[in-house]
Amino acid sequence: MQQQRAQSMPAPSALPPISTAAEARQLAEGLMDVMTNLLGVIEKETELVRAGQVGEAIQLEPSKTELSRRYVSTILRVKASQQYFALTTPDLLAALHRHHEVFRAMLQVNLTVLATAHAVSEGIVRGVNAQMQRRNIPNTYTASGQRAAPGPRNMTPIAISRSM
Repeated sequence: MQQQRAQSMPAPSALPPISTAAEARQLAEGLMDVMTNLLGVIEKETELVRAGQVGEAIQLEPSKTELSRRYVSTILRVKASQQYFALTTPDLLAALHRHHEVFRAMLQVNLTVLATAHAVSEGIVRGVNAQMQRRNIPNTYTASGQRAAPGPRNMTPIAISRSM
């Protein structure tokens, strides 16, 4: 799967740097369009995860993956053309930087929501596991009246289905 993704993404050398002002504007508009569309998908994913609708959020993965692939290939071409942007259209380059900063901030919000959801679900699973372990451990005591530590064979793991 990873190899298939790598093959579908154009190599940086296959993307020639821009050489005209029209190409610069077209590339900048393309990057802003990809970032805007990707942000739309990410915002929707964030809303769904916040609402606890993780299954629906997972359905956004194919479009998020395709937009991410387009973003990476476009950003590689912008990097290859950065010198041209700086010399001929510095205002366009500044606009790209501003748009990209907003993009990064929104990505950070999404990552925070996803990390929080992960931590909450992990806490729930650990809590359920602790409760199950307490039920399965026999109450035994040592000769001195202390509670005996359970052996490894008394610990039964829980199984979790990852399908939703």
